[in-house]
Amino acid sequence: MTPEPSTADPDTVIRLDGVGVRRGGSDLLADLDWTVELDERWAILGPNGAGKTTLLKLAAAEMHPTSGTVDLLGERLGRVDVFELRPRIGLASASLAGRVPPDETAFDVVRSAGYGVLGTWRERYDETDDQRASGLMAMMGVVDLSGRRYGTLSTGERQRVLLARALMTDPELLLLDEPAAGLDLGAREDLVELISELAADPDGPATVMVTHHVEEIPPNCSHAMLMRGGRVVAQGLLDDVMTSENLSATFDQPLELTSRRRRFTAFRR
Repeated sequence: MTPEPSTADPDTVIRLDGVGVRRGGSDLLADLDWTVELDERWAILGPNGAGKTTLLKLAAAEMHPTSGTVDLLGERLGRVDVFELRPRIGLASASLAGRVPPDETAFDVVRSAGYGVLGTWRERYDETDDQRASGLMAMMGVVDLSGRRYGTLSTGERQRVLLARALMTDPELLLLDEPAAGLDLGAREDLVELISELAADPDGPATVMVTHHVEEIPPNCSHAMLMRGGRVVAQGLLDDVMTSENLSATFDQPLELTSRRRRFTAFRR
């Protein structure tokens, strides 16, 4: 069967219309509408169980909705071969980190993204692959770790390697699931600065980052979505969404949100 031609706006990277995800009698997401444009950088925040990871799995073409429609990069889930779609999406997540073979070198972790595999086998790489992997690792500050085994790297080093891997295919969409989880303060600040630099690049991919913590939102983030119980509390431009009232409703606590130099801090009133 010939696929139906896409009529989607080429600048629309993600479009969710009336999306719901139901598992085991529970709604992980309910009646969600969301659009991400090519030049937007999003932060998704919410407590545990808010539906953030489920949302990211939809955006990564790793899950189909129970109801509604999901369009990614002009293609509709259910009408497209996801194995052809996924190389156009860069993903760095804790679940991905846990699947990387510990004996794999950091260089091969990055380079193998071109084949969409974890763990080299019989793939054939050329000089272009090697140069791109080395260049991305240099950009992330981990080129000196190229020959190190992934299992020997610190948490911060692993996060940088996985970020380089996520960019290996020059993706049109970059998804980051709690990239600063498990990092100490210094490593977190280094990573936030790095992600902010990527977000500032006008030629960079549309980016969606999931986090639990307002302190991890990069200064060059443009939009935000706050979620609770599988539903949207607020979404839109960062400065419109990130308010004490919205944050309090999201985490069901009286919270005060402050901002300095485009970095946020929250504390209980």
